[in-house]
Amino acid sequence: MALDFDTDRIHQVLNDGVRDNVYPGAVWAIGDSQGTQASGTVGVLDPARPDELMRHDTVFDVASLTKILAVWSTIGCLAEDGKLPLDTQLGDFWPEAVGHSLARVTARQLLTHTAGVPLRANLKSLYGTDPQDVRDGVLHEALHRPPGEAVEYTDRAALILGYLAEHLSGQRLDTLATTRVWQPLGMTQTRYGPLPAETAARCAPTELDDTTGTHLKGVAHDFSARLLSGVCGIAGVFSVLDDLTVFLRYLLDPAQGNEAPGFGTDWIKESLQIHTGELTPPRGLFWQPAPGTAAESDDVWVHYGFTGTGMWISPRRQRWAVLLTNKLYYTRERQPLTDIRNTFRTLTFN
Repeated sequence: MALDFDTDRIHQVLNDGVRDNVYPGAVWAIGDSQGTQASGTVGVLDPARPDELMRHDTVFDVASLTKILAVWSTIGCLAEDGKLPLDTQLGDFWPEAVGHSLARVTARQLLTHTAGVPLRANLKSLYGTDPQDVRDGVLHEALHRPPGEAVEYTDRAALILGYLAEHLSGQRLDTLATTRVWQPLGMTQTRYGPLPAETAARCAPTELDDTTGTHLKGVAHDFSARLLSGVCGIAGVFSVLDDLTVFLRYLLDPAQGNEAPGFGTDWIKESLQIHTGELTPPRGLFWQPAPGTAAESDDVWVHYGFTGTGMWISPRRQRWAVLLTNKLYYTRERQPLTDIRNTFRTLTFN
């Protein structure tokens, strides 16, 4: 069945974002379990080089999409392997949590942002620059509030789950994600940074780095990722449109392909439903209902990245969408891109 959407209107909306300096450029695609049904590019890679246009193979710092591509997916592998009981308190099976308030938290609470762990903080100012000191500090920090009391988005949830995945698997997070998820799916251009020079050359630049006077390119924008040598649960992954479409196609139809990652239908179905009850805002497992939709009826789920990226999935509609921008090149202001994202979602799924 052909998908119904207005590609001319999508191009107009995204081109308006370039005109209004919301982002230098954007790459997008819409599809289903069979593949991409429409895609396009607008704008330029870098305003300083206006002849270099955005391309389908532009590499993006996907920022918090790392939480889905590397953490949610590998946690799913470990859960389906039987190595991670989602509702067992961490102190019952993770020695690093024993004797600390994190021992009372479950993996499900971390995935739903109801664990009560502290909110955003500067890891360097709290714990220094040694990776082991940062790990110890994050895992041993007192809770911000009792587990299960409120939904509060915090990067620390993904950082902790990344550490947990490493503990349970005996592998570093980048190796685990590559071997259990990206490689089986054929996501050959998805990896943690820093990127090699030849790959960084086609990477969309992000924020201006005050220390060098140049825009970051091929190096993670997120300071926590840079502090931890580029690899952590919060951010640090780079990817391209084609790899993300492969990932989303698999979520709609895990039976496709000869080789599959270590998570399947059960994990996907479990994740794309509300787990927070009457608490607001509602959450699935790391995924959230797309703003402006009713999760139980519209069934459109989303995850965003701070650099200007986003992925949407709807099993009921059998549709997915990707919008990749480098809006951080210009500003940290959220609202202009939020408006464009919401319009893009409406044009894609309504």
